Amino acid sequence: VEKLLGPVRFLSDRPLTEPRTGVATGLAYTSVGGDVLLIEVLALPGKGRLKLTGSLGEVMQESATAAMSRARLHGEDLGVPATWFDEHDLHVHVPEGGVPKDGPSAGVTMLCALLSAASGRPVRNDLAMTGEITLRGDILPVGGIKEKVLAAIRAGIKDLLLPAENERDLHDLPPSARRRARIRFIARADEALEAALLPEKN
Repeated sequence: VEKLLGPVRFLSDRPLTEPRTGVATGLAYTSVGGDVLLIEVLALPGKGRLKLTGSLGEVMQESATAAMSRARLHGEDLGVPATWFDEHDLHVHVPEGGVPKDGPSAGVTMLCALLSAASGRPVRNDLAMTGEITLRGDILPVGGIKEKVLAAIRAGIKDLLLPAENERDLHDLPPSARRRARIRFIARADEALEAALLPEKN
């Protein structure tokens, strides 16, 4: 095909090749199916401001704000000083900024990326996740589970975190996908952090 049409112009489903601090892998549902979505967080000296970039819609911006509040609450459990969030600005970015992104499914991924940046603990690069987060720390169910799981498998990621209430959606998956995916169902934010964050690099 490349000989006839030339090099591939649009690349997607590009997972990280190694764990990175401040970067978590999410799963998105788009008009053309599922996709892997990297969420990056950069911590800078500042005064506790939150900056969002990457053509994020209103719902995703609200998810980031909720994730930030939960991150402040969980910080001390991960060894982050209570004053750290007041002394740093956090820049949340979702690459491929020309592509509009919205929908209530990125809260848990944003939380993991935020706390990774704050604690210095890398996020597993072989793990993808989806789920919305509440201020109480609950993980809410999301749509497009079949498409998201297939996108992860297509990208070579087999370990997945999905909301507990989405377990009923597995019947939509092809049997081959169910065999290949290792899915952990989570109901609380601390379960996601336990599964996603690696020990701090020395």
